Amino acid sequence: MKVGFGSDHAGIELKLTLMEHLKERGYECVDYGNYDPDNRDDDYPVPGRKVGEAVSRGEVDRGVLVCGTGLGISLAANKVPGVRACCCSEPCTASLSVRHNNCNIISVGARIVGREEAKMIIDSFFDAKFEGGRHARRVDMLTQIEKDYGKENETL
Repeated sequence: MKVGFGSDHAGIELKLTLMEHLKERGYECVDYGNYDPDNRDDDYPVPGRKVGEAVSRGEVDRGVLVCGTGLGISLAANKVPGVRACCCSEPCTASLSVRHNNCNIISVGARIVGREEAKMIIDSFFDAKFEGGRHARRVDMLTQIEKDYGKENETL
């Protein structure tokens, strides 16, 4: 499986740790930035969008995002059609995000979780399988909302 990674300046160190962790598990990892922890102008929407677009286009199978809280970068990714990104700070939600919501991107907060906990969260996400059934109907409903707002001249 091919996994896209992205982070802002606050998440670079944890991103690299998680990339190494998944490489050890046999995953192919692609780094979409950022690369300089001292550059505070590396804003989270940029890598969130890059990884979201890579997942949406099928360049990678799934994504892992890291920023200070994990929240902002997941919001950016979720703006990309076809992305279902979840922000998780514990393993149970990470597993359920795939099993029930078929999430294709996970984000974690470098200022929220430690390295070992982040590895457990990522492992739970990648070890989970979508259960389908009643959950598929709900994911289809999410996709329909996305399509409805993608229509030309659509307004709130």
